Amino acid sequence: MAARSIGTGTLSFGMVSIPIRTYSAGESSAAVSFNLLDGKTKSRLKQQYINPTTNEIVSREQMVKGYEFAKDQYVTFSEDELKAMAQEAQKAIEITEFVPASSVDPVYYDKPYYLGPDKGGEKAFRLLNEAMKKSGRVALAKWAARGKQYLVMIRPKENGLVMQQLLYSDEVKPISEVPVGDADIKEPELKLAMQLIDQIASDEFHPEHYEDEVRKRYHEAIQKKVEGQEVTAAPEAPRAQIIDLMEALKASLASKGRAAAAEAPAEAEADAEAATGTEGRKRSMRAPGARRDSGEGKSKR
Repeated sequence: MAARSIGTGTLSFGMVSIPIRTYSAGESSAAVSFNLLDGKTKSRLKQQYINPTTNEIVSREQMVKGYEFAKDQYVTFSEDELKAMAQEAQKAIEITEFVPASSVDPVYYDKPYYLGPDKGGEKAFRLLNEAMKKSGRVALAKWAARGKQYLVMIRPKENGLVMQQLLYSDEVKPISEVPVGDADIKEPELKLAMQLIDQIASDEFHPEHYEDEVRKRYHEAIQKKVEGQEVTAAPEAPRAQIIDLMEALKASLASKGRAAAAEAPAEAEADAEAATGTEGRKRSMRAPGARRDSGEGKSKR
């Protein structure tokens, strides 16, 4: 089923303007949400806002929005004032520059969208896609939506484009703020670590090999509850405490080796079954009355 567009606009750079359609690149089904209920009646609870000074319930009609500029000191804004400050939504996504794809650190990545051509923009869209692929560059652009202005990165993906919403520089903390300490790495330790990496390395990323196991566990528990079953927590397996780094690396390599050795007989058995099945099919395809080897089918005297 074709994806459904969530908006239209234009993608512009220089004197070129390409009509495009925007599509959601992800689904908001990752989280399992729960409602707050009364423990006795199981009725859903309603949220209320209470003024801590007067202990009175404040209705939504009485609420105003304020900004705390100092401790317990606020300036308030009306809805009209907030609308005046908000960025007006714009249909145009304005490309400001093209940069090498490797120059944008993934730490800036935020929400992704897909872009596709709108009617009449197919050729220019395909041209931009191919030109970015050949140049190895991605586009940085400005995009206004939902009262905000966003910095976005546009990159080619197969025959389409991905518009990756980016964080601004002041929204990303420098990694230098993270304390990492000092440590001396010995050559044997580095060699073992490299062996471990090589042992479980892959040349490509296959997202289909992974699933959200926590979400799956939630859904299974919910289904059990719906069917009237009790949900019990599985006992946590004890974990071995390995303090020495070399010992930990050797144990990791050994465990991966055992896993590979266990998989090999299973694969061999599967190959044998497949071969047996193929031979069986060959025998079943022989013409009736055809001669059989090894004396099969001879009548007993």
